[in-house]
Amino acid sequence: MSLLSYMLIPIIGLGDDCMNPIECEILWTGDSERAQSLLSAIAPDDPDSFVAEIVQISEGNAELQIVVKGESLRSVRATVDDILACLGAAESTLDAVNDS
Repeated sequence: MSLLSYMLIPIIGLGDDCMNPIECEILWTGDSERAQSLLSAIAPDDPDSFVAEIVQISEGNAELQIVVKGESLRSVRATVDDILACLGAAESTLDAVNDS
């Protein structure tokens, strides 16, 4: 079983000339091998707008951590939507392969 969650976190700039970037973290928890497959599925998708890594949380289980950053809520949301669509498609494909 896997678990997916995400939260939008505004980051406040420190000076008058600073932009106020928006940051969103997407966390997926499940099987380590599946985490690697999911990471591979999103790697080509606009790599300059997010950072992703796999963190082992126990034997055979991992957390895929994806941090999306952007200058506007609209751009971050669009990137998060794209990533979630890629993750959903990849999970569906993995489920279909495992069921056959």
